[in-house]
Amino acid sequence: MHIDIAGLAPDRIVFETSPLAELGLALHALSEPGHHPGLHGWATATASALEPDLADRLHEADFLWRHTFSDVFMAFAGVRGGDGRTGANLAEDLDILDRLDDERFAAAALEFTCTSLYGRGAPSPLTDPTMRARTLDMAAARGPRQVEFAQRLLADPAPVRAWVRRLFEDCDRAFFADTWRRVQVQLAADARHKNDVLRRKGLGEAMAAVSTALSVDEAGTRISADKLSEGRTSAVGGLTLIPSTFGWPHLNLLHAPGWRPVIHYPVHQPELPSPASVELLQLRMEALAHPMRMRLCRHLARSAHTTGQLADTHGITAPEVSRHLAVLKKAGLVITRRRGRYVLHQLDLTSVARLGSDFLEGILR
Repeated sequence: MHIDIAGLAPDRIVFETSPLAELGLALHALSEPGHHPGLHGWATATASALEPDLADRLHEADFLWRHTFSDVFMAFAGVRGGDGRTGANLAEDLDILDRLDDERFAAAALEFTCTSLYGRGAPSPLTDPTMRARTLDMAAARGPRQVEFAQRLLADPAPVRAWVRRLFEDCDRAFFADTWRRVQVQLAADARHKNDVLRRKGLGEAMAAVSTALSVDEAGTRISADKLSEGRTSAVGGLTLIPSTFGWPHLNLLHAPGWRPVIHYPVHQPELPSPASVELLQLRMEALAHPMRMRLCRHLARSAHTTGQLADTHGITAPEVSRHLAVLKKAGLVITRRRGRYVLHQLDLTSVARLGSDFLEGILR
């Protein structure tokens, strides 16, 4: 992952906090506790206190944050003509979300259907029939909730946008307001510290302070992130870095065409479970020795995929995917289930966590 920063003035690189971005990762931690072993206590207590109606609505929309972290949570980066600033509270961040035009809102909300096209500037499914058909077809592979959401959004974005805002407002009343009061001091302090490092020691030191996965080239013209995913964007209008207490081990980079680049980074790291036995570790490491299987694991860690989806994303044939999956299954790293006519494969995060923090962080980064 690369962000071109050639000619970017230092004052156009800023560290800020975003309540909406933090809510997005909090929702992700609630729906995927396996990604965040250090947050099990918070997730269990929060989930058990949810009213049934809110819990149902969160389940209805969890594809916005569970498998793909939707850019709707960082709308400040996508408002055309905006200044790229975040809101001081969740209400202000939601007002910014309301300013996002329908095409960008739809593209961000439907990322889960077309992740292979992210960063390519694909036409909007609101106006392009071919893209609309592809979106609905990919939604069908995900499940009936995703199909219904995509159909409603493509038919009329306004009521869906209102529904999403109400959902986030209800989350604020139910649990996030208290959570934000608890974490915002730490996040604001981290942002101030990183801004100070940037001003006093330069960009290289600031990126190193954010994450060991970030680096700056010798010419100071490019920031690179050590991630299994690939992408490139330009920070012509500026770059924003957002700290998160819920993010580890994820290091998220927003690089959608036309959007301000954003680096969403964790501020602390929890402990991970103990490693597996030596015999099992050897079997699993042998299974992961192939770079393509590592890349498949990255996608399978985030959500269940069909063989066809994996083939389309990675540019290989379905039989090749099947052969790689067979090796991973033999090592006990992948689980398979059937839903209707679709056979879905997903990484067993409990087993993967036993391999250690380096591997888990690498595939989830």
